[in-house]
Amino acid sequence: MNATVRQIFIAGATGYMGGRVATELARRGHQVSGLTRAGSERRLPANCAAVVGDALDAATFREKIGAADSYIQLVGVAHPGPGKARQFREIDLKSCEESLAVAVANRIPHFIYVSVAHPAPVMKAYIEVRTQCEEMIGQSGLNATILRPWYVLGPGHYWPYLLKPGYWLGRQIPSWRESATRLGLVTLTQMVAALVRSVEDPAKGIRVVEVPEITKAAS
Repeated sequence: MNATVRQIFIAGATGYMGGRVATELARRGHQVSGLTRAGSERRLPANCAAVVGDALDAATFREKIGAADSYIQLVGVAHPGPGKARQFREIDLKSCEESLAVAVANRIPHFIYVSVAHPAPVMKAYIEVRTQCEEMIGQSGLNATILRPWYVLGPGHYWPYLLKPGYWLGRQIPSWRESATRLGLVTLTQMVAALVRSVEDPAKGIRVVEVPEITKAAS
């Protein structure tokens, strides 16, 4: 249990990461609400209050979220890939823009966003959109924590374990070490822990959490 009970709103609470974050925050005694489309309320985890709306339209939930200490933005395209550039603009970018509008309108003290590690030699369109979202956050005037994982290992996302020997080798070669560290693999458990820590230790100004710090979050 956490000594300070916080009120948390999550856009993306029915998703792969959001459901686990909502569950852990509630377990720690926080009051959690999550955005969901009408008819999908049952997809929210237990102890997460439903806020019905459309993540791509701020007007549908701007007046519903109530007081919150932190707004966590996790809406995005599932299983990002190089062929999804249009979806990144239509979903990832738009949902971030709408979430920021809601957070600003409600004077939320702290905005939390999961971005992506960059620069990187692949996933150009995805990184461009996430970088643009980071820029919008910086221009919003909100206190914010921006987390930059590369690939998150977890249920259904285990194949990159095959790359771990290559990462180890990259960290042994001085010219590759920085990239191998910055673009390292993190686990779903580490990401959830890093998000919870971001809630319980809110940023003042803009705080960026890179892979090395994320990997320490669950320790």
